[in-house]
Amino acid sequence: MKPIKVFIVACLLFSTQAFAQNLKVAVAANLQSVIKVLQKDFKQKTGIEIEPIVGSSGNLTAQVRNGAPYDVFLSADMTFPETLFKEGFSAKKPVVYAQGSLIICSKQDIGFENWERVLMTERIKKIAIANPAIAPYGKAAEESLKDKGILNDVKSKIVYGESISQVNTYITTGVVEVGFTTQALVKDPANKIQLYWKPIDPKTYAPIEQGMVLLKHANNSSDAEKFYQYILSSAAKAIFEEYGYRLR
Repeated sequence: MKPIKVFIVACLLFSTQAFAQNLKVAVAANLQSVIKVLQKDFKQKTGIEIEPIVGSSGNLTAQVRNGAPYDVFLSADMTFPETLFKEGFSAKKPVVYAQGSLIICSKQDIGFENWERVLMTERIKKIAIANPAIAPYGKAAEESLKDKGILNDVKSKIVYGESISQVNTYITTGVVEVGFTTQALVKDPANKIQLYWKPIDPKTYAPIEQGMVLLKHANNSSDAEKFYQYILSSAAKAIFEEYGYRLR
Protein backbone atom coordinates (compact mmCIF):
# COMPACT_ATOMS: atom_id res chain seq x y z
CA MET A 1 0.00 0.00 0.00
CA LYS A 2 2.87 2.35 0.79
CA PRO A 3 4.14 2.54 -2.84
CA ILE A 4 0.56 3.26 -3.97
CA LYS A 5 0.23 6.14 -1.49
CA VAL A 6 3.54 7.59 -2.60
CA PHE A 7 2.40 7.32 -6.22
CA ILE A 8 -0.89 9.11 -5.45
CA VAL A 9 0.87 11.93 -3.59
CA ALA A 10 3.34 12.31 -6.45
CA CYS A 11 0.47 12.51 -8.94
CA LEU A 12 -1.29 15.15 -6.86
CA LEU A 13 1.89 17.23 -6.64
CA PHE A 14 2.46 16.92 -10.37
CA SER A 15 -1.15 17.85 -11.06
CA THR A 16 -0.90 20.94 -8.84
CA GLN A 17 2.29 22.08 -10.55
CA ALA A 18 0.94 21.33 -14.01
CA PHE A 19 -2.13 23.48 -13.46
CA ALA A 20 -0.35 26.22 -11.52
CA GLN A 21 -0.73 29.52 -13.31
CA ASN A 22 1.95 32.12 -13.76
CA LEU A 23 1.50 35.52 -12.20
CA LYS A 24 -0.42 37.60 -14.75
CA VAL A 25 0.86 41.17 -15.04
CA ALA A 26 -0.93 43.73 -17.21
CA VAL A 27 1.81 45.93 -18.69
CA ALA A 28 1.52 49.30 -20.46
CA ALA A 29 2.92 49.17 -24.00
CA ASN A 30 5.76 51.60 -23.25
CA LEU A 31 7.24 48.87 -21.03
CA GLN A 32 7.30 46.24 -23.76
CA SER A 33 11.09 45.99 -23.82
CA VAL A 34 11.89 46.71 -20.18
CA ILE A 35 9.38 44.18 -18.82
CA LYS A 36 11.43 41.37 -20.39
CA VAL A 37 14.47 42.45 -18.37
CA LEU A 38 12.41 42.87 -15.21
CA GLN A 39 10.80 39.48 -15.77
CA LYS A 40 14.17 37.75 -16.07
CA ASP A 41 15.68 39.53 -13.06
CA PHE A 42 12.62 38.82 -10.89
CA LYS A 43 12.70 35.12 -11.76
CA GLN A 44 16.42 34.91 -10.97
CA LYS A 45 15.80 36.49 -7.58
CA THR A 46 12.63 34.66 -6.60
CA GLY A 47 12.10 31.72 -8.94
CA ILE A 48 8.66 33.13 -9.74
CA GLU A 49 7.58 33.35 -13.37
CA ILE A 50 5.37 36.20 -14.54
CA GLU A 51 3.22 36.35 -17.66
CA PRO A 52 3.18 39.90 -19.09
CA ILE A 53 0.08 40.99 -21.04
CA VAL A 54 1.07 44.10 -22.99
CA GLY A 55 -1.35 46.75 -24.28
CA SER A 56 -2.44 50.34 -24.00
CA SER A 57 -3.26 51.38 -20.44
CA GLY A 58 -6.85 52.21 -21.40
CA ASN A 59 -7.47 48.86 -23.06
CA LEU A 60 -5.92 46.95 -20.15
CA THR A 61 -8.15 48.88 -17.75
CA ALA A 62 -11.20 47.92 -19.80
CA GLN A 63 -10.09 44.28 -19.70
CA VAL A 64 -9.80 44.37 -15.89
CA ARG A 65 -13.32 45.79 -15.69
CA ASN A 66 -14.52 42.95 -17.89
CA GLY A 67 -13.03 40.30 -15.63
CA ALA A 68 -9.55 39.72 -17.05
CA PRO A 69 -7.60 37.63 -14.47
CA TYR A 70 -4.71 40.05 -13.95
CA ASP A 71 -2.86 40.17 -10.63
CA VAL A 72 -0.81 43.36 -11.01
CA PHE A 73 -1.23 46.32 -13.37
CA LEU A 74 1.69 48.49 -14.47
CA SER A 75 0.11 51.50 -16.15
CA ALA A 76 1.62 54.36 -18.14
CA ASP A 77 -0.13 56.86 -15.88
CA MET A 78 -1.84 57.14 -12.51
CA THR A 79 -5.33 57.93 -13.79
CA PHE A 80 -6.23 54.42 -14.91
CA PRO A 81 -4.94 52.68 -11.73
CA GLU A 82 -6.68 55.26 -9.55
CA THR A 83 -9.91 54.67 -11.44
CA LEU A 84 -9.66 50.92 -10.86
CA PHE A 85 -9.00 51.53 -7.15
CA LYS A 86 -12.04 53.81 -6.85
CA GLU A 87 -14.18 51.22 -8.64
CA GLY A 88 -13.17 48.52 -6.16
CA PHE A 89 -10.81 46.43 -8.29
CA SER A 90 -7.99 46.95 -5.79
CA ALA A 91 -7.86 47.11 -2.01
CA LYS A 92 -4.60 49.04 -2.08
CA LYS A 93 -4.07 52.53 -3.49
CA PRO A 94 -1.83 52.72 -6.60
CA VAL A 95 1.74 53.95 -6.30
CA VAL A 96 4.10 55.68 -8.75
CA TYR A 97 6.95 53.40 -9.80
CA ALA A 98 8.59 55.59 -12.49
CA GLN A 99 8.22 58.72 -14.60
CA GLY A 100 8.19 58.43 -18.36
CA SER A 101 10.13 60.57 -20.85
CA LEU A 102 8.54 61.63 -24.14
CA ILE A 103 10.74 61.94 -27.22
CA ILE A 104 10.33 62.81 -30.89
CA CYS A 105 11.91 60.16 -33.09
CA SER A 106 12.60 59.27 -36.72
CA LYS A 107 14.59 56.93 -38.96
CA GLN A 108 15.59 60.04 -40.88
CA ASP A 109 18.07 62.67 -39.77
CA ILE A 110 15.59 65.49 -40.26
CA GLY A 111 17.01 67.76 -37.56
CA PHE A 112 15.12 68.28 -34.34
CA GLU A 113 16.59 71.58 -33.11
CA ASN A 114 13.34 73.31 -34.12
CA TRP A 115 11.17 70.22 -34.42
CA GLU A 116 7.91 72.16 -34.29
CA ARG A 117 8.89 73.97 -37.49
CA VAL A 118 10.02 70.74 -39.16
CA LEU A 119 6.64 69.11 -38.50
CA MET A 120 4.88 71.89 -40.39
CA THR A 121 6.98 71.49 -43.54
CA GLU A 122 5.83 69.50 -46.60
CA ARG A 123 8.70 67.11 -45.91
CA ILE A 124 6.73 65.63 -43.02
CA LYS A 125 3.59 63.90 -44.27
CA LYS A 126 2.81 61.53 -41.38
CA ILE A 127 3.29 61.94 -37.62
CA ALA A 128 2.66 58.94 -35.37
CA ILE A 129 1.03 59.45 -31.98
CA ALA A 130 -0.55 56.88 -29.67
CA ASN A 131 -4.31 57.26 -29.20
CA PRO A 132 -4.53 59.92 -26.45
CA ALA A 133 -7.83 58.50 -25.17
CA ILE A 134 -6.22 55.24 -24.06
CA ALA A 135 -2.45 55.85 -24.18
CA PRO A 136 -0.89 58.41 -21.79
CA TYR A 137 2.12 59.00 -24.06
CA GLY A 138 -0.27 59.98 -26.83
CA LYS A 139 -1.98 62.40 -24.48
CA ALA A 140 1.41 63.89 -23.57
CA ALA A 141 2.31 64.27 -27.26
CA GLU A 142 -0.90 66.19 -27.98
CA GLU A 143 -0.29 68.38 -24.93
CA SER A 144 3.18 69.23 -26.21
CA LEU A 145 1.92 70.02 -29.72
CA LYS A 146 -0.76 72.23 -28.20
CA ASP A 147 1.81 73.96 -26.00
CA LYS A 148 3.86 74.73 -29.11
CA GLY A 149 0.73 76.10 -30.78
CA ILE A 150 0.83 73.73 -33.77
CA LEU A 151 -1.64 70.97 -32.90
CA ASN A 152 -4.34 72.24 -35.28
CA ASP A 153 -1.76 72.90 -38.01
CA VAL A 154 -0.47 69.30 -38.04
CA LYS A 155 -3.74 67.53 -37.16
CA SER A 156 -4.22 66.25 -40.71
CA LYS A 157 -0.78 64.60 -40.62
CA ILE A 158 -1.33 62.65 -37.42
CA VAL A 159 -1.57 58.86 -37.60
CA TYR A 160 -2.90 57.39 -34.37
CA GLY A 161 -1.53 54.10 -33.06
CA GLU A 162 -3.53 51.81 -30.80
CA SER A 163 -0.62 51.89 -28.35
CA ILE A 164 2.93 53.20 -28.08
CA SER A 165 4.23 49.86 -29.36
CA GLN A 166 2.29 50.38 -32.59
CA VAL A 167 3.75 53.88 -32.84
CA ASN A 168 7.22 52.35 -32.44
CA THR A 169 6.47 49.99 -35.33
CA TYR A 170 5.38 52.93 -37.48
CA ILE A 171 8.64 54.74 -36.67
CA THR A 172 11.07 51.84 -37.05
CA THR A 173 9.53 50.60 -40.31
CA GLY A 174 9.44 54.09 -41.83
CA VAL A 175 5.66 54.11 -42.29
CA VAL A 176 5.77 57.64 -40.84
CA GLU A 177 8.48 60.26 -41.11
CA VAL A 178 8.36 61.01 -37.40
CA GLY A 179 6.62 59.95 -34.21
CA PHE A 180 6.27 60.72 -30.51
CA THR A 181 7.25 57.84 -28.28
CA THR A 182 8.98 56.77 -25.09
CA GLN A 183 12.71 57.08 -24.54
CA ALA A 184 12.74 53.35 -23.79
CA LEU A 185 12.65 52.70 -27.55
CA VAL A 186 16.09 54.23 -28.18
CA LYS A 187 17.52 52.90 -24.91
CA ASP A 188 16.62 49.30 -25.72
CA PRO A 189 19.82 47.34 -26.52
CA ALA A 190 17.74 44.96 -28.66
CA ASN A 191 16.89 47.77 -31.06
CA LYS A 192 19.53 47.72 -33.82
CA ILE A 193 17.83 50.30 -36.04
CA GLN A 194 19.53 53.70 -36.40
CA LEU A 195 17.16 56.27 -34.95
CA TYR A 196 17.40 60.02 -34.57
CA TRP A 197 15.63 61.58 -31.64
CA LYS A 198 15.32 64.41 -29.18
CA PRO A 199 13.68 64.56 -25.74
CA ILE A 200 10.59 66.73 -25.54
CA ASP A 201 10.75 69.49 -22.95
CA PRO A 202 8.86 68.01 -19.96
CA LYS A 203 7.48 71.49 -19.23
CA THR A 204 5.26 71.15 -22.33
CA TYR A 205 3.26 68.19 -21.02
CA ALA A 206 1.92 66.94 -17.71
CA PRO A 207 4.32 64.59 -15.89
CA ILE A 208 3.93 60.99 -17.05
CA GLU A 209 3.72 59.40 -13.61
CA GLN A 210 3.42 55.69 -14.19
CA GLY A 211 1.36 53.88 -11.58
CA MET A 212 1.17 50.33 -10.31
CA VAL A 213 -1.77 48.70 -8.60
CA LEU A 214 -2.19 45.29 -6.95
CA LEU A 215 -5.52 43.94 -8.18
CA LYS A 216 -8.05 42.02 -6.12
CA HIS A 217 -7.74 39.04 -8.44
CA ALA A 218 -4.36 38.39 -6.79
CA ASN A 219 -6.40 37.42 -3.72
CA ASN A 220 -3.58 38.05 -1.24
CA SER A 221 -1.14 36.06 -3.38
CA SER A 222 2.34 36.12 -1.85
CA ASP A 223 3.84 35.92 -5.35
CA ALA A 224 1.90 38.99 -6.47
CA GLU A 225 3.01 40.88 -3.36
CA LYS A 226 6.63 39.89 -4.01
CA PHE A 227 6.45 41.22 -7.58
CA TYR A 228 4.76 44.41 -6.36
CA GLN A 229 7.59 45.00 -3.87
CA TYR A 230 10.21 44.05 -6.46
CA ILE A 231 9.05 46.79 -8.85
CA LEU A 232 9.66 49.30 -6.02
CA SER A 233 13.10 47.86 -5.22
CA SER A 234 16.49 49.37 -6.03
CA ALA A 235 17.17 46.52 -8.48
CA ALA A 236 14.08 47.31 -10.54
CA LYS A 237 14.73 51.06 -10.32
CA ALA A 238 18.20 50.57 -11.79
CA ILE A 239 16.66 48.75 -14.76
CA PHE A 240 14.07 51.48 -15.28
CA GLU A 241 16.83 54.10 -15.31
CA GLU A 242 18.75 52.16 -17.95
CA TYR A 243 15.72 52.46 -20.21
CA GLY A 244 15.38 56.21 -19.80
CA TYR A 245 12.78 56.40 -17.06
CA ARG A 246 13.07 58.97 -14.32
CA LEU A 247 12.59 58.10 -10.67
CA ARG A 248 11.27 60.23 -7.86
